[in-house]
Amino acid sequence: MTRGSGEQTKVIYKGKNEDFIVFVESVGNLNKWRSDPSIPLVDVVDSFKVFRTHKHGVQGILDEAGGGLLEDEFGTKKEDDVVKKILQDGSYQRGVADERQGDRNVSNGPMQAQGYIA
Repeated sequence: MTRGSGEQTKVIYKGKNEDFIVFVESVGNLNKWRSDPSIPLVDVVDSFKVFRTHKHGVQGILDEAGGGLLEDEFGTKKEDDVVKKILQDGSYQRGVADERQGDRNVSNGPMQAQGYIA
């Protein structure tokens, strides 16, 4: 069974000491919001989480950015304000998320009978 496939759009903000990423629903929604900020953010962003890449660009390992790091870079810990700043000043990148293969619950099936469960 395949899961996790589909288009993925992220907005990248290059900060002073760190790169930040926010995932958005689509480039179209992002551009509409940029021209009309009265559009609710919930229609634009995929998640209100802000990620950091440890200065490895868009391909780096993503970790959630902590409040202290956001405070240092953006002057606030409020994720809504940080997300707005990233959406306004960041650049977007579209890509296709690779699909993942795997069993969802190996305890219900032939894997159990073959002794693969620890």
